[in-house]
Amino acid sequence: MHGARPSAPRIQPRADLLDKIRESMKNSPVNAVNVVGTMAHNKNLNRAFGTFAQAVLFDSGVSRRNIELAVLRMGWNCQAVYEFGQHTLFGRDAGLSDEEIYFVTRPLGQHDWAPQERALLQMVDDLYSDDCVSDATWNEATNYFDTAAMIHLLMAAGCYRVVSGFLNSAGVQLDEGVPGWPTAPTAAAAPAAPAAPTTPSAGI
Repeated sequence: MHGARPSAPRIQPRADLLDKIRESMKNSPVNAVNVVGTMAHNKNLNRAFGTFAQAVLFDSGVSRRNIELAVLRMGWNCQAVYEFGQHTLFGRDAGLSDEEIYFVTRPLGQHDWAPQERALLQMVDDLYSDDCVSDATWNEATNYFDTAAMIHLLMAAGCYRVVSGFLNSAGVQLDEGVPGWPTAPTAAAAPAAPAAPTTPSAGI
């Protein structure tokens, strides 16, 4: 079960840098001022993590769509609304529909995912629940992803589990204009608001 998340920042973003950060993001598909301003309290880790995250998101042979599915699924499993909101914007930019983003929050059987998408989402669930991809999930995923891609997807899921824990614990609050949790599309035969996961298991 997940506990409550802070309703206010535990670490305030650096006020002296906020205008500069906003200016640097004016052409970005996201507004991540609060997390950048929060991470700025630790210059070395901010620089090192920024390099890693850029490689995870943009420097691979894996499609941005698949990376964003993995990141969103981990954010949902961790109940990190800031991470999920930012990657709702990244996901849209990578071609995900709002309906698909909603169904990232549902059990896998509730949406007609392509086989490779179902496999990568199950990889994320396995990592979240047991810190190891099961044999069955691994064997299925390797039908669609080569060794380099498997490493990248594992790193993407792990990276954004770290991010989710940081965002939740530091109390980073949603930036202006960034969405929170998605609601069900009108035609979806699903609850109007997704319920938080309990303990994930295979097939969540």
